[in-house]
Amino acid sequence: MKPNAELHELGQSLWLDNITRTMLDDGTLARYIDELSVTGLTSNPTIFDKAISGGDAYDEQIAEIGSGAESAEEVFFQLAIADLRRATDLFAPVHERTDGVDGFCSLEVSPELADDTAATIAQAAKLHGEAGRENLFIKIPGTEAGLPAIEETIFAGIPVNVTLLFSADQYLAAADAYMRGIERRIGAGLSPAVASVASIFMSRWDVAVAGEVPEELHNRLGLAVGFRAYRAYRQLLDSQRTQRLMNEGARPQRLLWASTGTKDPNASDVLYIEGFASPFTVNTMPEPTLLAFADHGQVGDPMPADGGNTEEVLAEFESAGIGVDALAARLQEEGKAAFVKSWTDLMGSIESQVGATA
Repeated sequence: MKPNAELHELGQSLWLDNITRTMLDDGTLARYIDELSVTGLTSNPTIFDKAISGGDAYDEQIAEIGSGAESAEEVFFQLAIADLRRATDLFAPVHERTDGVDGFCSLEVSPELADDTAATIAQAAKLHGEAGRENLFIKIPGTEAGLPAIEETIFAGIPVNVTLLFSADQYLAAADAYMRGIERRIGAGLSPAVASVASIFMSRWDVAVAGEVPEELHNRLGLAVGFRAYRAYRQLLDSQRTQRLMNEGARPQRLLWASTGTKDPNASDVLYIEGFASPFTVNTMPEPTLLAFADHGQVGDPMPADGGNTEEVLAEFESAGIGVDALAARLQEEGKAAFVKSWTDLMGSIESQVGATA
């Protein structure tokens, strides 16, 4: 049995953190589903920028729609929705087999709306409606302005992938927003079975402290923060609040490990895949990481529900001068800025191609 299949048998969903029209056209994504136990995928502006600017797969559609579109943003969402409709159709059998738990793809609202609650709510509804696929998550950042947008979007019955989370506290705030939306649906007599995942970004922790901590602490912060978040997740799953909602037919929001490609060339290229092996979670992997794990990954014991010795490890980082809570807030702000930059680059790429085909 391949390592990917073993991880799936453990109870974790393996998603691909990538999408291109080429991998849809040449059967690569279908092969990953069949051979590497991939049961969903995520996308973001950086991924689409690389896909659109890296070849000619989108040129024909850009030429077709570019002149009539009001903005580069409109062109982008038409391109992205076309790809994600095809991808969600490939994952539809998984979605049906798991009764709506798995088999999702994700489309992100404009990162420029991260501080605009009302605009985020409106765009989430518009994108999900235009895509017309029930197994499409709309990605909304778990920022201060994003939290009420998450609640309202869930209340509207739209599946949400909460993005830009970095810590247990940020995860719990996102989970609370999700549960408030579900509780309101129950109060209104609506179905509480609205899916969601909460995406915690892991490798950026170790990048942020590289060179600032002793050698023995290298590449340990991301895992420690993840273990703390997993403990919070398991405690929330066991809580009276969650169980009360499940008794009404709700689906618990799943924890998703994001940014799991190893950035340190001296560390294992499957560090965050082996380290975050855990049931009832998702690990969305960059394509090279997915292939590396299929080649030489090993599935050991799952993460301990109580977080193991994570507090002792985090205390070592505090002693080394790393304020974990402050760093979590900084990483979220930096992530928000990075997403806006990627979005700006993407819009520039599209404007250039529209101009070239005019």
